[in-house]
Amino acid sequence: MAARVAACTACHGEQGRAGADGYYPRLAGKPQEYLYHQLLNFRDGRRQYRPMAHLLAGLPDTYLHEMAAYFADQHVPYPPPLRAEVSAATLEAGRQLALSGDAARGLPACTACHGTALGGLLPAIPGLLGLPRDYIGSQIGSWKNGLRRAAAPDCMADIANKLTPADIGALAAWLSSQPVTATYAPEPAGALRLPAECGSQAQR
Repeated sequence: MAARVAACTACHGEQGRAGADGYYPRLAGKPQEYLYHQLLNFRDGRRQYRPMAHLLAGLPDTYLHEMAAYFADQHVPYPPPLRAEVSAATLEAGRQLALSGDAARGLPACTACHGTALGGLLPAIPGLLGLPRDYIGSQIGSWKNGLRRAAAPDCMADIANKLTPADIGALAAWLSSQPVTATYAPEPAGALRLPAECGSQAQR
């Protein structure tokens, strides 16, 4: 397995801890089904990043599932968060969206799907902490612009389309500045009643 994932860790860091440049996200400890779906999405063109598509071209589903299981089983410490150089008002706006949402705009809190501690939800919803600010912003932007897609109904695309650029910046700043506790982990399947039907969560 170490040889199989060597191409992954070259960018995503040893054991999938995250790349040093702040662009390649952490893989370690994320839900296996989430990682598996992302590998499928890159291989099958639902996510657009040519190096990933090239690496995964022709690999069978079972092979990808085993790779996802390897990274899901890696439990390594998170580094301390970087301080976001934004105003207190921006951080508060991000905190409100993450923890409370905005009912007037039909925006659920991030915690409604990603767990009360934002650690994710099994089988296939990832945690949101321990990720670089630029990565969070770029991924929400990709959902909003249609560059990132998931199985229908694509609930994350629906949410991203309701977010303004200021919302995205505030969420990225607040989420990336939160420390990750030693007990950070996905919640069990069924622990939350999701506010919307999500195709990726329904897949197995």
